[in-house]
Amino acid sequence: MDAKGASYSMERQKFNLIIGTRGSKLALAQAYEVKGLLIERHAHLNEDNIAINVMSTRGDRVQDRNLSEIGGKGLFTEEIEDALLKGAIDIAVHSLKDMPTKLPEGLELACYLEREDVRDAFLSSAASSINDLPQGATVGTSSLRRKAQALAIRPDLKIINFRGNVQTRLRKLDERVADATFLAMAGLNRLQIEDPRVFPIDTRDLLPAVAQGAITIEVARNNETMKTLLAPLNHRETELTVRAERAMLHELDGSCRTPIAGLASLKDGILTLRGRVLDEDGTNDRSDSISGDENNPEKIGHELGQRLKCASC
Repeated sequence: MDAKGASYSMERQKFNLIIGTRGSKLALAQAYEVKGLLIERHAHLNEDNIAINVMSTRGDRVQDRNLSEIGGKGLFTEEIEDALLKGAIDIAVHSLKDMPTKLPEGLELACYLEREDVRDAFLSSAASSINDLPQGATVGTSSLRRKAQALAIRPDLKIINFRGNVQTRLRKLDERVADATFLAMAGLNRLQIEDPRVFPIDTRDLLPAVAQGAITIEVARNNETMKTLLAPLNHRETELTVRAERAMLHELDGSCRTPIAGLASLKDGILTLRGRVLDEDGTNDRSDSISGDENNPEKIGHELGQRLKCASC
C-alpha cells in the first residue's frame, strides 16, 4: 500500500463518516449543518467520529472570469465527486444550484435538506431596489440570470463581473467597485449576516436560480449504508420542488451560459412550477408556469421546459 493509501486507511479507522465540501464559509456552514443533523438523528455518530474534508475546486480557484467562460457548474463539484467515486469521502454536501443536472456515472443525490429562503437579495448603499438606482449605475454580478433579469428591468445599467464568496462581494461593495450587487438570501441567512444594505427581492420581480436555497447530499449509488443514514434528513417538499425545477433546466439544456430561472411550490398535493428564459441582454423574455400532481415532478419540469423551448423557436 502506498503512503496515500495508508493515510486513507488510517482515516477510515478513526472516522465513521467523512463529509466532503468546498472550503468557503458558506460551504463549511452547510457541511456542519449536515454533521449536526446526522449526530442529532443517529446515536452512534458524534463530534469525534465524523470528519469534514475541505476540498478546493477549480471554480473556487478561478475568480477572474465568469463561470460561463471556464466550464460551468461542474467546476464546483468535479474534485469532490472524484473523491466520492474513489471512496475517499462518504458523502458530499453541495448547494444544489451549483450542481449540473447530469451527474457522473455511479453517483446520485440521496438527500435534500429543508430549503432556506429562495429569494435573491439586492445589496446597495445607493438604493433599496433595482428601480431606485441612478441612471447608468454599475451592478456587479457573475450570474447571467441576474444580469439578464436586471437588464430586463433597467436596460441602462452597466453590468460588470463580480465573483467570489459572500465576504468578497461585500468587500467589493465597500470598495465601491460597483453601486450594487446580488446575493442569495439563503447564503446570508446561513452565515447569519445582517446588513442594512440587504433588500430581499420578491420572486415576482427576480425569479431565482433553479434549486436556490437548497442543500443536497451526494453519495455513491451503491452506498446503501449512507443512503439509510441520510433518509431521516430528507425534506420531501424540498425534494419534489427542486426535482421539478431541475427537470425543467435539463430540458432546456441549461448551464451557466444560459439565463434560466425557475421556482416550484407545493400546496395541497399540487405542484406549481414557474420558469423564465431570457437572452443575456434581458431581451427575448419568455415566462410560463404549469401545475400538476406532486408525484410527477419530472414530468411537470419537462413539460414546462418544452414550452419555454418552443417559445424561443
